[in-house]
Amino acid sequence: MSASPLVSPTPATPTFRATVESWMRDFQDRLCQQLEQADGTGEFLTDAWQHHQSGGGRTRVLTEGAVLEKAGVAFSAVAGEMSTQAAQLLHMPNPAFFATGVSVVLHPRSPRVPIAHMNVRYFEAGDGQAWFGGGLDLTPIYVDEAQARWFHEQIQAVCQRHEVASYPRFKQWADDYFFLPHRQETRGVGGIFFDRLTVGKDGSADALFAFVQDVGNLFGPTYTELMRQNQALPYGSAETQWQLVRRARYAEFNLAFDRGTRFGLETGGRTESILMSMPPRAEWHYNRVPAPGSPEAATLAWLRKGVDWVSSTPNADSLA
Repeated sequence: MSASPLVSPTPATPTFRATVESWMRDFQDRLCQQLEQADGTGEFLTDAWQHHQSGGGRTRVLTEGAVLEKAGVAFSAVAGEMSTQAAQLLHMPNPAFFATGVSVVLHPRSPRVPIAHMNVRYFEAGDGQAWFGGGLDLTPIYVDEAQARWFHEQIQAVCQRHEVASYPRFKQWADDYFFLPHRQETRGVGGIFFDRLTVGKDGSADALFAFVQDVGNLFGPTYTELMRQNQALPYGSAETQWQLVRRARYAEFNLAFDRGTRFGLETGGRTESILMSMPPRAEWHYNRVPAPGSPEAATLAWLRKGVDWVSSTPNADSLA
């Protein structure tokens, strides 16, 4: 897709920066089309915005769809200079920055359809350092072992196509990152996470970008297939209440630990876009413990680090 960048490139990497930004913009368009088609009735509304220093983005949100109760797909390309405190907090080598990326969070209506997250991003610091980051993960309300295995197999296949990627390393990174230490549980069944894959150190710009593109392109077909498989499964009030409890855990992670949320808030980003990942409804109950042997207890048994989804047959009982 040909489009002029939202942010004027620096002399150091004008062509590459514009290429990455243009792909991110086009990727947002394509993913929204895929999700609308899979949902059947929902449509994304576009909210274009400008950053207070330079650049801006497009936040697209779908609400009250047939399958998706709330879906957010946000593109941004922003530049500026952080405060010294923010740069130190985010371990930035230089307070000047350029950042572009797409962030996705999907909250389905049915507790049988998993919550999903994906983001791909590119950063440049003022001293010339540049890196990519991203990942995707799945948060089922009720873990389906076969579907979790299939999800990880798709990710592993993408990683195996790129020398700059390592599924075991990035999978462990996701286990460690998407973890609620105060709950001692993972957010879901994981996926992959990678941060600061630095141009030069971790691979060429083109090789890293090719991997990030494949990660982004994997998400739409994979998640819409899970939508198709699960959207018609029956559920009742008990399953809906458990969904609201699990959504609350999702909100806890995003508000307390998510680096993208922190980066956006610390750099004066647009609050509505940053917090689009929040579920439309959630509940907190005091000391809510599922009954032993219940489907809810079975799901909690999976929410541990180190489940080997692709090399052996996982056993939730062994993880407790």
